[in-house]
Amino acid sequence: MASYLEQTVYLNGAYLKGRDAKISIFDRGVLFADSVYEGLGVLDGQVVDLWNHLARLRRSLSQLNMPDPHTDEAYVAIFNRLIAANDMDEGFLYLQITRGVADRNYVYAQDMTPTVFAFVQVNPDPAAPPTGRSMRSHPDLRWKRRDIKTSNLLGQVMAKTAADQAGAYEALMIDDDGHVTEGGATSFFIVRDRVVVARPVDNSILHGITRQTMLRVAEEMGYDIAQRRFTLDEALSADEAFLTGASSYVEPVTEIDGQPIGSGAPGAYTLSLRARYLDAVRAGF
Repeated sequence: MASYLEQTVYLNGAYLKGRDAKISIFDRGVLFADSVYEGLGVLDGQVVDLWNHLARLRRSLSQLNMPDPHTDEAYVAIFNRLIAANDMDEGFLYLQITRGVADRNYVYAQDMTPTVFAFVQVNPDPAAPPTGRSMRSHPDLRWKRRDIKTSNLLGQVMAKTAADQAGAYEALMIDDDGHVTEGGATSFFIVRDRVVVARPVDNSILHGITRQTMLRVAEEMGYDIAQRRFTLDEALSADEAFLTGASSYVEPVTEIDGQPIGSGAPGAYTLSLRARYLDAVRAGF
């Protein structure tokens, strides 16, 4: 696929080269992070969990009192055209909607026209055997409405940069009580005594679409699931740990803060779940 500057992107009804796509300095997405987004996986040239992503997008828009600029059919047409134009087979599709352009003011007008843009990125082949990811714990510094998928991501930028500088792949966010919330850009789970443990969904975490499908698949496989809060110490002593995300699907975690998780290799529960998850989403196309 072409570089990000040469790829075909979408901006407000037009399909452009990435280098030609511009938005105003007065866009509220730039000034206030007054915008929402969705990241969607692409497998075999098809969008994964499309309708669930669109449902979450509309929830985020409604929580911020933003109008929805497109119908389902229009979103599908945009996504399909970007996938085809960029000759994408496996990858990631990013969509962002801002409240629009206006003079800088904390209070927004009710009749603004949203800015809409989208682009794609290539991901590694999901069929490649996962080698296991490392994580570094970090205080969760984000705002309290993490259930809304906004572009206000500075807390995640700080956490993921600190993890990267420590040689880790992902950050593991820890709340003030010492409990795990989620990864910097992923949902996080542990396996203890053959039980998948997941933090319950509330305003403290994002309601992950991949998470939802993964938990359904895990139930179909007969896995026991406990939805409860758990601490960093529990994660460190888990039998297995794994991440879910739209661009990573289900990935084993083999190290947290330099300490091996379980055997220090991808666990059997996680690998089986990853394989069944990929089969399930492909069957849903």
